[in-house]
Amino acid sequence: MTADGLSRIFAALADPTRRDMVARLSAGDATVNQLAEPYQMTLQAVYKHLKVLEDAGVVSRPPGPQPRPVRLETEVFDLMDKWIERYRRQAEERYRRLDAVLARMNDETPNDTEEQKGTAA
Repeated sequence: MTADGLSRIFAALADPTRRDMVARLSAGDATVNQLAEPYQMTLQAVYKHLKVLEDAGVVSRPPGPQPRPVRLETEVFDLMDKWIERYRRQAEERYRRLDAVLARMNDETPNDTEEQKGTAA
């Protein structure tokens, strides 16, 4: 997946209505009318949201007559997970290094404090 592809996926999921549609599709396929039920918007607006999700590869609708089921394309989430995981590992490694530095500083601090007490007495 290219950076542009990931950008389209993240942009598509930036909208709360589209995230809700994806969450609902995670329970199983649905028709456009079924997806449209809880929203206070026109069917045309629902189709626009689905078009964005389709263009990003998040959902698909097989060719054929209406009603066609809308299907969640789960491999897109595998690609997103790989991308996110790479940066999560880098961040965790930075935190481990920081923890090690702080632990060394903490180990050194009591000794310095004891020496200062002895010198002050």
